[in-house]
Amino acid sequence: MKLRQVSDLSDFSRGHRLRELLCRGEGPSHIQSSPDGQHLLLLQKSRPPTLPRVLAFQRHSIAGADLERSWQPPQPALVGLLFLQSPVVLGSWVLAVVWEHGRTEVWHFVVAVGWQLLQTLELCQGARARVVSVCSQGASLVWCEERPPLGAHSDMSKCAFRFCVCARALEVGEQGVRLGTVRIVLHNSPEYQVLASPQHVFLVPAAAGFATTSKFLLIWQPEKAEFTITAPSAGFIHSKVLRSSSESDFRKLLLGSVGLLSGFSPLDIHTVTVSNSGGLLLVSTKGSVNIVEPDGTQRHIFDLDGSPLAQGSPVQLKTFGSILACVLAGVLYLVDQNSGRLVEKEVLSMKEVHFLESQGEEDNIQLLSQTGIYSFSFSKPEDSSRPEPCLVEMVFEEACRYYQRRSLSSSKLTVEKLKKGGTFQAPVVLTAILQHSLHQKQKPARGLQDTYAKLLSTMSLELQSYMSLELLKTCVVCAPESEVESYCKELVEQEVSRILQSDMDKDNLAYLNSVFASFPKAAWKATRSCLQLQQNGDGLLVARATPEVWKKVLCQPQLEEVGQNGMVPLFELICASFLRFKPKWLPSFVELTQQYVSSSWSYSSKEGPEGRVPLYKRALGVLARKSKHSEADDEMELELLLCSKRPKAVLQALHLLIRLKQWQRVVEVAEKFSKLSPLLNKEIFITLLAEFAQHRELDPYLDRLWPLCPAELTASDILTMVLQHLPHSQEDPVPFSSEGNQLTVGLLKPLLQRVLQRPSVQDEMYSDALQSTTFPPPTPPREH
Repeated sequence: MKLRQVSDLSDFSRGHRLRELLCRGEGPSHIQSSPDGQHLLLLQKSRPPTLPRVLAFQRHSIAGADLERSWQPPQPALVGLLFLQSPVVLGSWVLAVVWEHGRTEVWHFVVAVGWQLLQTLELCQGARARVVSVCSQGASLVWCEERPPLGAHSDMSKCAFRFCVCARALEVGEQGVRLGTVRIVLHNSPEYQVLASPQHVFLVPAAAGFATTSKFLLIWQPEKAEFTITAPSAGFIHSKVLRSSSESDFRKLLLGSVGLLSGFSPLDIHTVTVSNSGGLLLVSTKGSVNIVEPDGTQRHIFDLDGSPLAQGSPVQLKTFGSILACVLAGVLYLVDQNSGRLVEKEVLSMKEVHFLESQGEEDNIQLLSQTGIYSFSFSKPEDSSRPEPCLVEMVFEEACRYYQRRSLSSSKLTVEKLKKGGTFQAPVVLTAILQHSLHQKQKPARGLQDTYAKLLSTMSLELQSYMSLELLKTCVVCAPESEVESYCKELVEQEVSRILQSDMDKDNLAYLNSVFASFPKAAWKATRSCLQLQQNGDGLLVARATPEVWKKVLCQPQLEEVGQNGMVPLFELICASFLRFKPKWLPSFVELTQQYVSSSWSYSSKEGPEGRVPLYKRALGVLARKSKHSEADDEMELELLLCSKRPKAVLQALHLLIRLKQWQRVVEVAEKFSKLSPLLNKEIFITLLAEFAQHRELDPYLDRLWPLCPAELTASDILTMVLQHLPHSQEDPVPFSSEGNQLTVGLLKPLLQRVLQRPSVQDEMYSDALQSTTFPPPTPPREH
């Protein structure tokens, strides 16, 4: 999969304005493209005062009127921006702008003229009605409206069912726009969000609904006037045809299913959208993606990585053919809807993206970002199940190596012994499953044993990943020279991801070393993808890798396994990639790794990676192996030492800064790290006091240096240390030097005054006795 920029927004009318709106901190609340892909519609919300604005931007613009609508409270809010088909001209469309009080503006775009307001209509019949949700299906509008009760003190249980779902045709003709009659789809209902597919309308209960009504979904088929009740936790429940308005009562619809529905758990919905296949995509707060089909059946597709989703964290979904595209926290997931297999996973560099319609191209994904429109192209393999003739032999050879490593016997295990022995059943079962699945598309599948079939269902995703990898290897061999690099990048990413999910033994480590040496740039990108490395909004490096991946990264082989033919551990490989392609991220990566170590292993544990060599020293070892040393390497060494926050490393960094004569940073480091521990504070102060005694470079910073003096140091201790570090002069000492670089008592006076004015340790020990009301204490009575 390759990212390609197709537009920098300069081909849009008022492209600079579009870029400005996209780059704002709060961002547009809604972005929608027209059916022909030539217009972008933005619903922009500003922070207080709330001033939503609707703006339209045309691609390849010719002079004409722009569309820009703005309003202020107390005018009702905007509910929906909908594109409807126009029956007058084939392929033409109109834009309906629907407001909360039911007023609807119908706009039409004419080439060389621009946007024209065709007509303003009233959607609702009642003056007190309020539209809460609206969608379009073909040339009709479907909406859910609130009908407040007439009485001021009505029963609240009855007021809960004060909503009504309606439908109305919107006809655009040569004489103008005309609304059809209102059709009551469902009345006396709770609040619903309506979403339309080509043949169905999904009714999703609002988040603030009652517990009983928030356990199921409703699906309405307009052609048959049929309602289907379904619950994602149970699937299809009941369907009923409502032939008359008297039957379209919400309570009558549920009659007979109330007892069954009461036992279901409430809906867990974070994000909802309609797929191009007509199903309803649901994302739960746990990151589970499911699809509800129009017939009421439910199917699990995929689980997103990471912790439970917060209510405010956006999740974007869009289907392109059989591929489901999902963007969460800057990561793009491409999932096969039919199998649930993860086709691609890409860490995006854009801060915020929006999916756009791809005209007639199901294998092309378009993303709108602050810098332009980008396209992802992916190809679906025509046949990814062509078996390799030596695949079965490969399984047995791998099994031989696996069992040989774990065997206590000295005799060598061969493939022939493995096939004839009958002791090890795992490779036999695996080869049977592989032969069954690989030949499935070429000829009718042979029956599998029940136990094999269960294992096949468990391994289905791994088998599909294997077939995709084999197909990609074939593409690398057969591809022209111009396309080999892109295929190699994808192949390296899959190989690195595969190895990080398997045992990190000597063979896999040697293989990774060769991959990083042969394809350094592709290996770097694969590592970023596997560790999910990216910068957050504050510019800090974050990683969303799983604990299993972290353990593989930190795996440090035995000493006899390292150093053979230049083989280095994976952590060092990654550090070398950072130094080559993103050196500024290396200290942050080491710090992230240390945070994982501290949360997974106890301090100085022999089992943990820090029990052998600290991570910052391993990273410094990679830095030391560079052929040329520069000033940037000194800065990198400083950052690596300081990011570890270990006392020895901090003192080493302090001495390095002193050697480089960077006195401002010396004082900053001392102030920052003296707070970590009293012992480190004392070592830092003694080091700087010794420097102060030898030269006058620290004199401008004495007012920041003296507050770091530890409490246990006395005036005599300070004078002793100063005398020990005074520079030795070749000449006889004189009372008044003309050079002006000698240490004087005046420079030490503020420090000595500070030390002498604070209470001593002995004073604090005897303070209780000294503050006693009677001193000395009375003599205890004698016993006679």
